[in-house]
Amino acid sequence: MQTPIPASALRAPAALDDLLLYKLSRLLSVGGSMVIRLCEGRFGITRREWRVISRLAQRQDLLSSELADSIQLDRARTSRAVSSLVAKKLVRRQTVAADRRQARLSLTERGRAVHDALFPLVCDINRSLLAPLTPDDVNRLDRMLSRMQDEAARLVEVAELPKADRRRGGRARLEMG
Repeated sequence: MQTPIPASALRAPAALDDLLLYKLSRLLSVGGSMVIRLCEGRFGITRREWRVISRLAQRQDLLSSELADSIQLDRARTSRAVSSLVAKKLVRRQTVAADRRQARLSLTERGRAVHDALFPLVCDINRSLLAPLTPDDVNRLDRMLSRMQDEAARLVEVAELPKADRRRGGRARLEMG
């Protein structure tokens, strides 16, 4: 068990282990690996495909672009996940008559069955991860995560960060000067 970091270390990180995003990434890596194993091992879908299925179970008849926005995944990755799910007969894609480039998406019966079988298992993992916290802790955590999500969205809107030039073989080159 790792020793908790004082709150001041989160606000003024001195090392990798002090960074909030790193801590969240570690939690997602460990906790999320159980979900990935269920998705891939038992249901034959990827974690991205699970995100698509889960969202479509909540909101049927979404446009591809609406789906991408709602699951916060770029359109190309969303399109690949949807195409794979259509091939697996878990998602139905219907083109919009007015604009053949757009498609409405919904779960098939088989897709709904996958969701209905997998969602309770993911909920069990979620409950287990929250088990060490009191109900008040969980409520506070939920409110804090919402505020941090809002702040992250605000930071992205105002950020002036370079994008990697993917045409040059991957990541942007580090330039020291």
